[in-house]
Amino acid sequence: MSAPLPPLDVVGRTDRLRSAMGDAGCDALVVSDPTNIRYLSGFTGSAGVLVVRSDRLVLVTDGRYQQQAADQLTAAGVDAEVVVTRDTPPALAAAVAGVATVGLEADHVTWDAQRRWAEAFGADPVPTVGLVLGLRAVKDDGEVARLERAAAIADAALAEVRPMLTRRPTEREVARALEAAMLDRGAQGPSFETIVASGPNGARPHARPSDREILEGDLVVIDFGALCDGYHSDMTRTFAVGEPTATQQRMLDVVARAQVAGVEAVRAGVPCIAVDRACRAVVEEAGWGDAFVHGTGHGIGLVIHEEPRLSPESSSLLAPGHCVTVEPGVYLSDHGGVRIEDSLLVTATGSRPLTHSPHDPAP
Repeated sequence: MSAPLPPLDVVGRTDRLRSAMGDAGCDALVVSDPTNIRYLSGFTGSAGVLVVRSDRLVLVTDGRYQQQAADQLTAAGVDAEVVVTRDTPPALAAAVAGVATVGLEADHVTWDAQRRWAEAFGADPVPTVGLVLGLRAVKDDGEVARLERAAAIADAALAEVRPMLTRRPTEREVARALEAAMLDRGAQGPSFETIVASGPNGARPHARPSDREILEGDLVVIDFGALCDGYHSDMTRTFAVGEPTATQQRMLDVVARAQVAGVEAVRAGVPCIAVDRACRAVVEEAGWGDAFVHGTGHGIGLVIHEEPRLSPESSSLLAPGHCVTVEPGVYLSDHGGVRIEDSLLVTATGSRPLTHSPHDPAP
C-alpha cells in the first residue's frame, strides 16, 4: 500500500466549472467551501476564499497560509494569484472588479458573510447551488486510485481485527483497534467516527462505541473507513458472535439479499431512486420496511457523504465515475441491527467494487 498514487487532474477542473458558471448566469464565482477550494486548487488551509473568473483565479487567504498556498498551488499545477490579507471583503471586491455578475455558494455562505461581501461588491451576488459538487461527483482516475487505496487499507484492518470479536472486547476497544490498524497501514486517520454497535446498540444505525462488552449471541455492526490523501472509504459489515437466533439469521439473510439487489442495480443511466427501491423492495417483502430507516447509499470522495444520494427523494442519475455506497439495513430493538455496505465505482458497463471484505458474518 506504499506504491505512489497517480496525480490528480486539478488543473482541468476550473475549466469545467467555468462552463457550469455560464449556465448558472454568473461571470465569477466566489468559492468559500474549503472542500471545494481544495478540489479546485489543491489548497487545504482552513482560511481561504477562491475567486474563479473566466480569465484568472485568485486565492484570498491570511498570513498563516502564504507559503502553504504557494506550495500547494504549485504542486497541483494551478496558476492562481495569491492575495494575503486580514480583511477579506475588500480583497474579494478587487478580485471581482469589472465582472458583471458574481455568484456565491448559497449552501455554504453565512448570511453575515453574504451581506458584508455584497456591500463590498456594491451589488447583490447571485446564489448558486451545487456547481462544484456536481463536478466532484464524477471522479477522475487519480481520485479513484485514492478511494481504492483507502478501501484496501480498511479491508486489511478489518481482516486483522475481526477475530478479536470472540474475546469479549468492548465496542470501544474494537473501534480503537480498527483505527490503529488503519494508521499502521498508512491511513491519515479514520474517515469518520468508527461505529461498533453490539447487541441492542446495533438497533441504532449511528450508535457510538461504548464500554459495553461484546457477548455471545450479539450481532455486531461495524461501520468505518480510512482516509487516504483526503479521500474517504466507507464499509459496513455485521458479525454474529456465536449462533444467531432464528430472527437474527433472517435479518442477516434479508439484508444480504437486499444489498445484492442494490449492487446489481448500480449502473450508468439508472436513477438513484431505483437503486434505493431495489434494496427497499426486498426488505419490505420481508415485512421490515419500517425497520429500514435510512437511505440506501451516498457518494464518497473528499467528504464521506456527498453527491449523488441513493434515497427515496433522489432525482439524480448514476453516471460513469460516480463512487457510491449501497448499505441497506434492518434495526430491531429486541434483536439488534444488521447493515451491509460496500462502496462501488459506476462504470460504463455496470459497476465494480472498491471494498472487498467478505460478507460472512462469522468473526
